[in-house]
Amino acid sequence: MKLRTPLSKVYGLGSAKEGVRHWWAQRLTAIALVPLCLWFVFELLTMTAMDYLAVTAWMQSPVITVLLILLIFSLFYHAQLGVQVVIEDYVGCKVIRVTSLILLKFTMLFAGMIAAIAVLKVFLGL
Repeated sequence: MKLRTPLSKVYGLGSAKEGVRHWWAQRLTAIALVPLCLWFVFELLTMTAMDYLAVTAWMQSPVITVLLILLIFSLFYHAQLGVQVVIEDYVGCKVIRVTSLILLKFTMLFAGMIAAIAVLKVFLGL
């Protein structure tokens, strides 16, 4: 039993097989963000001194650096997935939708890379 009409086959309409992958990616990044955000907030609340030297010394630990980079990439990827859904659902004009999606992906990639490079620069002491 097929649920597609002959007309939809002619127009090429139907599932693009992307929804499940996107849904799972959104859920997995959300699950990853829960412990990472809790860890980050806990670390900030328990930090005795919040001056520049104390924070940079804290960030120079390899474990902290790895966790911060995981937090950054999970956060930006999750945000990109969420905003992508909003754009796909609510932007009607195809040209504006495609342009917005391209700008979104480059913006999130660029911002995530800047944040990760900043953490790595502190880790390396540059």
